[in-house]
Amino acid sequence: MKPITTPVHHGAGRLLLCKCPRCRQGDMFTVNNPYKLKTFMQMNETCNVCGQEFDIEVGFYYGSSYISYALTVALSAFTFAAWWFTIGFSLYDNRVFYWLGLNAFFLLMLQPVLMRLARTLWLALFVRYDRNWKQHPARKPERQNEALKNAW
Repeated sequence: MKPITTPVHHGAGRLLLCKCPRCRQGDMFTVNNPYKLKTFMQMNETCNVCGQEFDIEVGFYYGSSYISYALTVALSAFTFAAWWFTIGFSLYDNRVFYWLGLNAFFLLMLQPVLMRLARTLWLALFVRYDRNWKQHPARKPERQNEALKNAW
């Protein structure tokens, strides 16, 4: 009997590792460590596995701020609920300020990860996974301007 395993190249979990949304194998970022702060947002121009271009159009990644905002709100709601159920809030002490401080620290420490994840998820909204990516060449973006590349 064969063991049940999930293939490494399938599943949305690969997007959490900042892999290409088209093949789910190639790295989107040049450096895998999000805490190398000088280079943590440098992206590869194309996927080194399937050839998908990551810079679809000028200013494309401005939209990732919406994803980043949703992620930070969700994490804040999670820490709020966890604090409420474990420690609790009161009108008679400063526990809410302790939560605010801890939450701010938590979000600040996760910011590099959240920014990368937001870009990966934003691109995944526009570039779908292609199970047969080896047979189908990647589409060239229509609206690129080399003079304005990385001008954000």
